Amino acid sequence: MLNVSRSRPDPVEWVPAERLGGREVGAVLRPWLIGQGWLTQRLREKFRERFECRAGDPWTGLLSGEERAFLGASDPAGLVREEWLRVDGHDWALCRAVLPDSTLTAHPWLAELGESSLPEMLAQLSGVTRGPYEYARLTADAPLARAALGERTREGLWARRTRLRLRGAPLALQELFLPAAGGG
Repeated sequence: MLNVSRSRPDPVEWVPAERLGGREVGAVLRPWLIGQGWLTQRLREKFRERFECRAGDPWTGLLSGEERAFLGASDPAGLVREEWLRVDGHDWALCRAVLPDSTLTAHPWLAELGESSLPEMLAQLSGVTRGPYEYARLTADAPLARAALGERTREGLWARRTRLRLRGAPLALQELFLPAAGGG
C-alpha cells in the first residue's frame, strides 16, 4: 500500500492488531507500533524539543488497484506527502500519506500544507475518523523500505497503516518505523 508512482506495489501482508501478537516485535518498538493516537503528537509529547517533523516535497502519481481498494476510492491518481519524524537529529519514522484526487478536490488546502504536519492538522479538526490499524513487517528489499532507507538496511522495517476520512473524503496514513525507533 502507499507506493504511488515512485515504485511498484509491495507484495506486503498487512495484518490486523489481533494477528500482530504472534509476531516478533522488539520491546522498545512495540508500544510505539501498537499505541493509539497520532504518532506525531505522541513523539512531540515524549521528546519535546528533541523532536522535529520535516515535510518532504509532495508528488502526484497513479494509484495502484490495491491502494484504491484500501482507500475505498476509484480515483486513478492522487498526491503523496511524506514527513520525516526525527528525534535527536535521527530519522525515527517516516509518515506517508496518500490523498486521492477526490479528497484534494473536496479539501484543496491539503495540497498546500508546506512544512505543517498533516497528522497534527488532522488531529485539530472535527469530522476526522480513523479506521483500525493494520501492521506489516516490510522486507529489506520492499520498495517502501528502500524508499525510507535507500540501500542502508539489511533488515526490514515495521509499518502500520490506517484509513482516515475527513468529512467523508478518504486518505491513507502509513508510518514506517526506522532503526532509530527500534524498527529495523
